[in-house]
Amino acid sequence: MKAAVLVEPGKPLEIQDLVVAKPGPHEVLIRTAACGLCHSDLHFIDGAYPHPLPAVPGHEAAGIVEAVGSEVRTVKVGDAVVTCLSAFCGHCEFCVTGRMSLCLGGDTRRGPGEAPRLTRASDGAVVNQMLNLSAFAEQMLVHEHACVAINPDMPLDRAAVIGCAVTTGAGTVFNACKVTPGETVAVVGCGGVGLATVNAAKIAGAGRIIAVDPMPEKRELAMKLGATDAIDAGPDAAAQIVEMTSGGVHHAIEAVGRPASGDLAVASLRRGGTATILGMMPLTHKVGLSAMDLLSDKKLQGAIMGRNHFPVDLPRLVDFYMRGLLDLDTIIAERIPLSGINDGFEKMKQGHSARSVIVFDQ
Repeated sequence: MKAAVLVEPGKPLEIQDLVVAKPGPHEVLIRTAACGLCHSDLHFIDGAYPHPLPAVPGHEAAGIVEAVGSEVRTVKVGDAVVTCLSAFCGHCEFCVTGRMSLCLGGDTRRGPGEAPRLTRASDGAVVNQMLNLSAFAEQMLVHEHACVAINPDMPLDRAAVIGCAVTTGAGTVFNACKVTPGETVAVVGCGGVGLATVNAAKIAGAGRIIAVDPMPEKRELAMKLGATDAIDAGPDAAAQIVEMTSGGVHHAIEAVGRPASGDLAVASLRRGGTATILGMMPLTHKVGLSAMDLLSDKKLQGAIMGRNHFPVDLPRLVDFYMRGLLDLDTIIAERIPLSGINDGFEKMKQGHSARSVIVFDQ
């Protein structure tokens, strides 16, 4: 199969021929239909976050099940599925207390003594799987707890972006923030995750949704997806938000991963408000609350992957799309072949558009 391989940080991905192993007892082989380009992948490609190399990135995908292992009970051959990087074991402390997105997924990966899932066709060398998925490839071999069956009528190019951007953004609104009708929400950063957050805040009935981004094109997309206001992420953005909302927002959600964005989110809060950090900040960076913030009962939290319960949440999000509530078409900026992946990431660096999605039949 063809796959985009990260060989060295800071260098373009290489399209290589790989061999994918046969499914083990709890594994699922998926023919990849589509995969979104996520900024999280770019962090690994640029070397900001470490990972054993060579590796195949990509984690926001949908496809069709081609084969299943002997013990798989959750999906069957022919099912349309969405994958999710928060593969869960089902029996650790986090899983049994309902916090599946925190599971480290230890036994959802092959062990040191087992054959690797991916090898290079030319010499049999091991190619590392990234984030349990490695979706920039024509096929994925994953644990059954890394995918979920969805409505077969769902277009798979739209379904792909649910696997990360929408699960993270919408999950944060519904699961972590529990936005209630009438509350005010500021979303800092209007890429794929931020736009999904805006859309979900609209679905949740937020009274005012303020989108913050330096790019006019993304502010325009945010307005189309349900933002009531859109402002530039300039030095006075927090002051503008406080003035617009007569004291600050109930929820400020940072969705880009820049230190200044985290500070802006905290500075935008009203008394008792909550700032939620979704973006992958530089590893050494810290976001904090001042003593006065704490005395004002302000809160700061993370929400990895939107605190999803993806076997339940993803099919519901698919249903939201099918019913016309969730606007995935606006989030997707372009559809590209696997060969265009490096150009897609270059466009991402420029920051002018939303999601690029690889479609594998192009």
